[in-house]
Amino acid sequence: MTMNARERFLACMEYKPVDHVPFWSWGGWPETIERWKREGYDPSKGDPADKICDPRFVAGHWFFPNPGFEHKVISEDTEHIIYINHEGILMKEMKDNPWSSMPQFLKFPVETRQEFRQFWKERMQPDLSKRIGPDWKINLKEWRAQPMPFIIISDRWGGFFGPLRNLVGVESLCTLFYDDPVFVEEMMEANADFIVAIMSQVLDVIDIDAFGFWEDMAYNHAPLISPEMARKFMLPRYRRVTEFLRGRGVPYVGLDSDGQINSLIPVWMDAGLNFLYPFEMQSGMDVLDVRRKYGRELRIWGGVDKRTLSKGPAAIDAELARLKPLIAEGGYIPHTDHSCPPDISFPNYCYHLKRLSETCRMDII
Repeated sequence: MTMNARERFLACMEYKPVDHVPFWSWGGWPETIERWKREGYDPSKGDPADKICDPRFVAGHWFFPNPGFEHKVISEDTEHIIYINHEGILMKEMKDNPWSSMPQFLKFPVETRQEFRQFWKERMQPDLSKRIGPDWKINLKEWRAQPMPFIIISDRWGGFFGPLRNLVGVESLCTLFYDDPVFVEEMMEANADFIVAIMSQVLDVIDIDAFGFWEDMAYNHAPLISPEMARKFMLPRYRRVTEFLRGRGVPYVGLDSDGQINSLIPVWMDAGLNFLYPFEMQSGMDVLDVRRKYGRELRIWGGVDKRTLSKGPAAIDAELARLKPLIAEGGYIPHTDHSCPPDISFPNYCYHLKRLSETCRMDII
């Protein structure tokens, strides 16, 4: 039995037989790539993952503010730079380590209802000729024709917590749930309208295999919002979008959030979501425990502890052996639980890809 990448993806998600389990890679941070170059990685030849992992088409940039904000430097010194980024956030970053160090967020683009409404009117219109390109319908059909899964992730601007914190900041958002819940609901409704408007146009032209919200609404010990608040404010909006997508033939609707998300999973499943990722092990998100607790209705992507890649072949082998039962069961697509940090060597990364490929071609599948 030989399958193309799309057939393999759908069969895995449906717990059906596959010629091998699909597996992906998240690559490395920019600092990691610089290390890998010193260790023999040649960018002109592409990431080794491109030659070994299952291909997939992922569209994730269509939901950002459009037009984006002009990159504007406000001030800088020998160590730091303060600037307005493409999302309108005033940020302070270290000059020598801008990707791995955490920036300081000084000011967000929205503080009042009036600013929100102006932001949304000017930058969040669902005009696909501007967001994808003037030939967007032709492009969609060409991309869909490729024999691989077509996945749309509403990166950073399609959800009901993550995008709102991009607008007003985490602290302001958390207090708004109590001080001005009507304003929070207005922003959530606007985002639901926005997602539906974009996806309605896309689904008029092609079908897709999966859609993902973007939230990043947890740290390493717990979510940034209680399950009760998520159920009250967010669940109705998830359900509205999810029911729309399912009605238009999208079989898999899920969500991306880093951190410790266990207490939010029942909320998301009640809203109709059926896959999640990336399940960070350092936050206690063990995919074996998740499957035991929530069953086969919840599909899982990710969950390979990236920290093991820094420890060498024995640790990599042990991690993949730990995950073998879930890989064999189905409904699971393994990949690292986030991008590879700079403590991972290029030889270890390549060894991980080789062993992951071998593990996903086990005789028991």
